[in-house]
Amino acid sequence: MRNCRYFDTQGKREIDRQIINELNQTQTHRGPDEGELYLEPGVGFGHRRLSIMDVSSGQQPLFNEDGSVVVIFNGEIYNYQELAKELEARGHQFRTHCDTEVIVHGWEEWGEQCVDRFRGMFAFGVWDRNQDTLFIARDRLGIKPLYYALLTNGLFIFSSELKAIHAHPEFVKEFDHLAIEEYFAYGYVPEPRTIYKYAQKLSPGYSIKLTQHNRQIQPRQYWDVPFASLSDVSEQVIEQELITRFREAVDIHLMSEVPLGAFLSGGVDSSAVVAMMSGLMKEPVNTCSISFANPSFDESKYAREVAHRYHTKHYVDQVEQDDFDLIDKLAFLYDEPFADSSAIPTYRVCELARKRVTVALSGDGGDENFAGYRRYRWHMYEEQLRSRLPIGLRKPLFGLLGRLYPKADWAPKFLRARATFEALARDSIEGYFHSVSIMDDNMRDQLFSRDLKKSLNGYHAAEILRHHADKSPTQDPLSLIQYLDMKTYLVGDILTKVDRASMAHSLEVRVPLLDHKLVEWISGLPASMKLSNNQGKYIFKKALEPYLPNDVLYRNKMGFSVPLAEWFRKSLRNRVRESLLGKTLAETELFNMDFIEKMIDQHQSGRRDYSAPLWTLLMFESFLRSVHNKA
Repeated sequence: MRNCRYFDTQGKREIDRQIINELNQTQTHRGPDEGELYLEPGVGFGHRRLSIMDVSSGQQPLFNEDGSVVVIFNGEIYNYQELAKELEARGHQFRTHCDTEVIVHGWEEWGEQCVDRFRGMFAFGVWDRNQDTLFIARDRLGIKPLYYALLTNGLFIFSSELKAIHAHPEFVKEFDHLAIEEYFAYGYVPEPRTIYKYAQKLSPGYSIKLTQHNRQIQPRQYWDVPFASLSDVSEQVIEQELITRFREAVDIHLMSEVPLGAFLSGGVDSSAVVAMMSGLMKEPVNTCSISFANPSFDESKYAREVAHRYHTKHYVDQVEQDDFDLIDKLAFLYDEPFADSSAIPTYRVCELARKRVTVALSGDGGDENFAGYRRYRWHMYEEQLRSRLPIGLRKPLFGLLGRLYPKADWAPKFLRARATFEALARDSIEGYFHSVSIMDDNMRDQLFSRDLKKSLNGYHAAEILRHHADKSPTQDPLSLIQYLDMKTYLVGDILTKVDRASMAHSLEVRVPLLDHKLVEWISGLPASMKLSNNQGKYIFKKALEPYLPNDVLYRNKMGFSVPLAEWFRKSLRNRVRESLLGKTLAETELFNMDFIEKMIDQHQSGRRDYSAPLWTLLMFESFLRSVHNKA
């Protein structure tokens, strides 16, 4: 269910029906089953539906008994049956069996605090005519997207995708230069910014309330990951409780009136979800995997092993190494520059899954919850050294080593990397920023034009991490970077990638490892149970030993990537040069074109691996052409 909505902050003017219909149609791919509009003076709702629950009578917009409250909703409320019983006991009358209706009555009963009662993934808007109030909210982890903008004519517009806002004739399509700095650092534009100066993302766990008497757009945070330490119990007890809680989270994500399945990559997280599903479902689980011809990227044999163990109906599709025709399609789907190349296989696995099911469960969130990324291990190594040496000594010492590298081959093995030396010369937040950056400070400085750097006025993308670190409920070094990833990488990259790729095929993806009750409990586990003896996801893997084979649990993490370095030296050799050195980037006057040419030359000669920065530029160039085509 996908939405586009208006609210007039300057009165109750008539809403242009044709415009809101056109904007709503930009999101037909998100909801191909039905489309409806609702307009009254000062308010206009447009909706596209992907029918999953109460297929016959769950149409939106949906109203309360007297029509004074109306809701538009994208997502699933997994505890809606429990809430419906409670609300009925309080006198509310339900006309459907759809989870959407609990939002209407929940708003009537609890007001803004209704979001505290909802367990699920959601982005919704409620219009209450009696209170002259518009209320919008996004789920706690940001599984569902929500964009908004205040237009020049005083209309407040919000939508599931940025393309609906971009299509409005009153929207000012000016790029935000701070977002450009952030994109070339992170590979995506982190919340709450968008690539456009006058559009925002509503951050996860936030809501906005607008009335004709209070038109200030002031997002309010209603939830945060607590990282509140649990009582001290044995590892064995934790393992048992973890499986119980995980199984319950998977179970509530299985509600559906349409075919349901799961992604199965062969990694720990997706395999764990399939293992739990198999014990909960009467029918064999439908599982979908992607394979690669290049064995360095292929995990399909591990997926087959899990599928065989649990007797799933397993489907595999191979992504060819020249599957780069998707570049321009991805630029259209993501609406702003997005540089995670795994969007290509993600798009393909969603395409495969939609042939069999309408809903698919994924294992996303496991790495952030249980400290599964390799970078966590390196960061903790660096933290040990930072704790032993003061910044006044570290900065000149490791700064010098970073400049001298690679000649410092006498150093311990884990320090033999220029990036590590440079990270050690920084404090913890700057060091972690350095480790997650696609293009480091020096590279961005060479890439950006003099005019762009002037407009940035000293702004640095690391400020995003500092902002979240200042609000963090934990100062434990490992828990802190998990928290930072949940606020940035998880929502800005992982969940955005899956949402757009799945919705392009009208497929709903659910993420039980991001059930907020499970996330809250996991966050309270000791850091030593997440990263132990250089083993990420330690307690999760221990708990799963009865359910999954050791070679799935304990092999090295492969990721879900594509061979960019090879593409840019062979199949895409000419396209990279033509695209990046053509007029599209040059005419923006944002970049140093000589530096871009230098990167291409050095990469294609084999002297350096600039595949990630070049892909980041390639996706930005494709985004610019996509914007031009929409105009």
